[in-house]
Amino acid sequence: MAQPLVKKDDDHDDELEYSPFMGIEKGAVLQEARVFNDPQLDPRRCSQVITKLLYLLNQGETFTKIEATEVFFAVTKLFQSKDTGLRRMVYLIIKELSPSADEVIIVTSSLMKDMNSKIDMYRANAIRVLCRIIDGTLLTQIERYLKQAIVDKNPVVASAALVSGIHLLQTNPEIVKRWSNEVQEAIQSRAALVQFHALALLHQIRQNDRLAVSKLVVSLTRGSVRSPLAQCLLIRYTSQVIRDMSNHSQSGERPFYDFLESCLRHKAEMVILEAARAITELDGVTSRELTPAITVLQLFLSSPKPVLRFAAVRTLNKVAMTHPMAVTNCNIDMESLISDQNRSIATLAITTLLKTGNESSVERLMKQITNFMSDIADEFKIVVVEAIRSLCLKFPLKYRSLMNFLSNILREEGGFEYKRAIVDSIVTVIRDIPDAKEGGLLHLCEFIEDCEFTYLSTQILHFLGIEGPKTSDPNKYIRYIYNRVHLENATVRAAAVSTLAKFGFAVGSLKPRITVLLKRCIYDSDDEVRDRATLFLSILAGDGSVDTDKDSKQFLFGSLDVPLINLETSLKNYEPSEEPFDVTLVPKEVKSQPLTEKKAHGKKPSGLGAPPAAPASGSDAYERLLSSIPEFAGFGKLFKSSSPVELTESETEYAVNVVKHIFDSHVVFQYNCTNTIPEQLLERVTVVVDASDAEEFTEVASKPLNSLPYDSPGQAYVAYEKPSGVPAVGKFSNTLAFVVKEVDASTGEVEEEGVEDEYQLEDVEVVAADYIVKVGVSNFRNAWENMDPENEHVDEYGLGPRESLSDAVKAVIDLLGMQPCEGTEAVPSNARSHTCLMSGVYIGNVKAVVKTQFGMDGKTKEIMMKLSVRSDDISVSEAIHEIVASG
Repeated sequence: MAQPLVKKDDDHDDELEYSPFMGIEKGAVLQEARVFNDPQLDPRRCSQVITKLLYLLNQGETFTKIEATEVFFAVTKLFQSKDTGLRRMVYLIIKELSPSADEVIIVTSSLMKDMNSKIDMYRANAIRVLCRIIDGTLLTQIERYLKQAIVDKNPVVASAALVSGIHLLQTNPEIVKRWSNEVQEAIQSRAALVQFHALALLHQIRQNDRLAVSKLVVSLTRGSVRSPLAQCLLIRYTSQVIRDMSNHSQSGERPFYDFLESCLRHKAEMVILEAARAITELDGVTSRELTPAITVLQLFLSSPKPVLRFAAVRTLNKVAMTHPMAVTNCNIDMESLISDQNRSIATLAITTLLKTGNESSVERLMKQITNFMSDIADEFKIVVVEAIRSLCLKFPLKYRSLMNFLSNILREEGGFEYKRAIVDSIVTVIRDIPDAKEGGLLHLCEFIEDCEFTYLSTQILHFLGIEGPKTSDPNKYIRYIYNRVHLENATVRAAAVSTLAKFGFAVGSLKPRITVLLKRCIYDSDDEVRDRATLFLSILAGDGSVDTDKDSKQFLFGSLDVPLINLETSLKNYEPSEEPFDVTLVPKEVKSQPLTEKKAHGKKPSGLGAPPAAPASGSDAYERLLSSIPEFAGFGKLFKSSSPVELTESETEYAVNVVKHIFDSHVVFQYNCTNTIPEQLLERVTVVVDASDAEEFTEVASKPLNSLPYDSPGQAYVAYEKPSGVPAVGKFSNTLAFVVKEVDASTGEVEEEGVEDEYQLEDVEVVAADYIVKVGVSNFRNAWENMDPENEHVDEYGLGPRESLSDAVKAVIDLLGMQPCEGTEAVPSNARSHTCLMSGVYIGNVKAVVKTQFGMDGKTKEIMMKLSVRSDDISVSEAIHEIVASG
């Protein structure tokens, strides 16, 4: 099981240490749990054991039915203890174990007794546990007690009942909706938390009735909410009502604006900030409406509390994107924040100033930025770089100082995302400001002289090949490009060869020199580099006709008009014959839905041409093959086909591998069989599959192979049904069964009588990663930011000792089965930390993007990993974490 890690402290954020739970094992903890049966209970010891059990459950450790039942029954004996601390732990473990219906009855009486206890802590926690574990039938029996608890004088008890109602609304909405009167009464409570939870529950009850929500907001905006927390919640609900009314009204009036403005004068700072944020986010907000919100935010800029300064400058930063002039009055206050001790505040202040400042202030701002760039993390540096890019386009006459700043930070230390943001900014400036082209290209050339990221090197070389020949002196770039042929890896060398060819074709005076350089490349150790050099030499040596030059130009500078995945599939399916491969026959449409990102309004796409997204489907060849077999034709759309998995050792008499074809409700195993014995013919070849270790699968079809002659591969199939849309997993045992007939090697005659035989194959597993398709994204940052943050799941894992970070990165990529993005699968040599970005589509067409941050301990070689997942569905984010935890 992967071991979690914790940070040491804020001063050593890059250092990780193991948690106090390191090394605990389920078996040992279950043995310790026998302490629950001791005649004389030791509350402290019992609490420690429960803590370990809770840790194991939280880390995804699975308990068998017998183990969970034994622990549950042992825990129930702890109700006899009067120790309040132990009782709280008992509540927690019961809630996490989620006992079955027949087991719930055993603790129901004890929990109901606690729910009516005179000890408020018992009452509150018993309510929470009961509501988590009981079903609808039992809920009706305790409904009266829950209604009473909602209006209880003790705020802890009332809040427990209200929060339980919020959870129960998902499973028993009809019952909870009957509590509206009690919840309405709880909203008038003087306890801040009770009022907060009551408002949240009442809104949940009414959320599907737009008119009811509007009436709720109308009744509460008149001043009956005293809790600051509840007031913040009410502001959010009011904002939603305003949006709904704006969508359904053409009058142009702004309902409830007066209420939001009045909240700016509230005594609680959190309410003021919430109201200011709500006003700034109103659809079509005017400068007049913004003014009071900007005024209070400006006051918070000089607050002694860092959190208020941060909240204010963050909100103003967002406003500056759409209404920069409304924020200019705050510039003097924000300039004082550039030297703020909190670098997050300083970064937001400087980027806001870059958006709102005038041309005359650019030089001064650049000097101030330079002073603190080395003190902030890469993620904040990226924000600054993007602001610089916008400023450069806003004030094109200042491109020299801004370009120099970008080139200086490009030479400093930094991770892939940071360097990519700088390169993208330089490329954007080059494309939009013609005067900046030559200087910008030289900056990029100097960068690739010492660039550790293969992806960036290849993309810069590609860009050089397009823009370099158009400059006044293309000759000066050749040295930088040819250096890559000598000093870089094969991928970069191949890109350099292509770039040289573009210069040779586009600049006639350079053609002889380029030809000499390319001839040296045909002796390269890598076949891709040699093939490219040979091809481009042939193009440069063309006959000089107009048609030939036109074709060559299209080949070198034109874009590929077919998706790469379709071209790859067509090439794999092409069988060499007298007919040459015809690229015009490659399908131009990607059949499946690619992983797309929304583009922010007005934002330019990344300057570097990223590869197109791959499709979320299996190979077209497999799909055609399976749909042509009657037994499988009704299985629907093929979601994914795996790479072949070998089920036999090499050099054996029968070679078998399996391809797993994943459908929404089925899995088809395609067994590719080869008979390697010339003296034998195999007939009635079937694969007998034992699915006893795959409980969710049911065999529905089998297609045997009638005959398997020597060295003539054939396919046998077995199909299983599984729950629809579910990533079911399991292990399948395989036995190759057949009838063997002897073959006369000299005549080729086959004996009539055969002998039944079988051959044991390796097991095949269907794992969670089989339900993920590799799908790339053209801009990972956009894809990440446009995923709902509410669906993000983050955790940290220890991966044990490894020889290098590269091994760990490859292992995680293979485990998840996702598409590495932007070249981040390549780890620089001797790196101690690395970030790998991945994307894919989960079964059900749920898009997911993943950040994996790796760190290595220099002494022990232990690898630590922080895994962050965002997707269209939080359950998918959690499922991807489960793959890592169980792997």
